[in-house]
Amino acid sequence: MLKMEKIHLFDKILSPLLTEKSTNLSEQNKIVFKVHKNANKQNLKSNIEKIFKVNVTKINIINKQNRTKLTRGKKVKVSGFKKAIITLKKGQTIDLTTGI
Repeated sequence: MLKMEKIHLFDKILSPLLTEKSTNLSEQNKIVFKVHKNANKQNLKSNIEKIFKVNVTKINIINKQNRTKLTRGKKVKVSGFKKAIITLKKGQTIDLTTGI
């Protein structure tokens, strides 16, 4: 029998991704988070609505694969991760500069 792990609300959302592309998406009421590998759209929607008290209209999940990168002539493994692009209801925002 497999042991099911219980994941807390805050454990699904690992960190916000602050890149140039994600900052441009914030103008369209979209926010990008790095999420847990077992997270799904239904769990993320309910967790974000409970934590930040906003209305989520859409969630896109992207799974970045592991890859190798050449650095100074050596092959280095870059680990993959899962990210979620969350679209909020018009007029709502999440302030990422404040902590949870």
